[in-house]
Amino acid sequence: MPNSLHSCAVTDTAAEELYARVYPAPQRASRTPFQRDRERIVQARAFRRLAGKTQVFTSRVSDHFRSRLTHTIEVVQIARDVASALGLNEDLAETLALVHDIGHPPFGHAGERALDQCLRRHGLRFDHNLHALRIVEHFEQRYAAHRGLNLTLGVREGIIKHSRDYTDEAHPLLGEYLLAQRPPLEAQLIDLADEIAYLTADLDDGVESGLLEIGHIREHVKVLARCYCIVEKEHAGVDAKFLFNEALQLMQNVLTDDLITNTRRNVQAIGAESLADIRTHPARLAVFSPEVEAERLQEKQYLYDTLYTCNALSLEHDKAEEVVTALFNFWMERPEELPQGYFDEVPAEGLARVVADYIAGMTDSFILLQYAAVKRAIRPKPATADSTPLRSSR
Repeated sequence: MPNSLHSCAVTDTAAEELYARVYPAPQRASRTPFQRDRERIVQARAFRRLAGKTQVFTSRVSDHFRSRLTHTIEVVQIARDVASALGLNEDLAETLALVHDIGHPPFGHAGERALDQCLRRHGLRFDHNLHALRIVEHFEQRYAAHRGLNLTLGVREGIIKHSRDYTDEAHPLLGEYLLAQRPPLEAQLIDLADEIAYLTADLDDGVESGLLEIGHIREHVKVLARCYCIVEKEHAGVDAKFLFNEALQLMQNVLTDDLITNTRRNVQAIGAESLADIRTHPARLAVFSPEVEAERLQEKQYLYDTLYTCNALSLEHDKAEEVVTALFNFWMERPEELPQGYFDEVPAEGLARVVADYIAGMTDSFILLQYAAVKRAIRPKPATADSTPLRSSR
């Protein structure tokens, strides 16, 4: 069988309905619909704010640690590599990689946990994929005729389905996104490209921060140890930090090549010949091989045990959760202090959801400024103090 999976890709003939937009938009012969979506995402304010959002570290200052934006760029590179090797739609894969983290709140997963806990008290949840959909459909305002970015159905479907499956029963309002079908391969590969990027980057940033040690990683992360031994033989006598860098690059290539090979093998094994075959298959086909999946899980557990939950980062995460929770409570008690644009959304969306939307859009630095301002606002004041409500320009 041929190595290309082009017959199973999102193409003009196979998935014209995925080019549909909610509002009419002029066509451009020089750009595909997904290329136009890519440009709309890159020009979005929410995308630019990724530069100010944490990937792992919330308070440690370094110009070298990944932000959500630099992480996104690394995911894009891997996604295009995989899509190209498999003969898939590279424009769709790139666009989904660019938008995959746009719904994350400040302070990384610590901020997301805190925001979710706040919303649970009001019978709601925070899901960064669904929040990303709200951003591109509602919050971004760049066009005179409508709200949102007016992205194609293919990109909007990929935003919510690239990393998990939703059901019509649990999410009836998402019915237009073909929840009974699997996402295309271009969307399926994004979650794995994300994994490859952060598994590589978090080891790198962990060593850069001084919280992880190269020798300890070699002892406990099988896939990295295997790659380190290979580069060590090729570069005898070279300093360990350079060998580690080489090993990280090789590890990324090993994971990427396995994703390419195993996805192709899975598609060929079921005899898939069209996008419809991918969509109706009972399981996702873009996955690692069992051997590499076991190594991925081992490394992920190692990062969780030694980096994500280490004492130093736990203190940072506790502070992040304190900030998010305090601000959520403040605006729930004093909604008049919300920016006017958000305050106007309360009748339609409900106060708790609006407060969460506001917080989720903040960068790490902006939320800390708001936290400091709120602490001043709730501090007891002299009788003559100015009582003008706190209003942010955001």
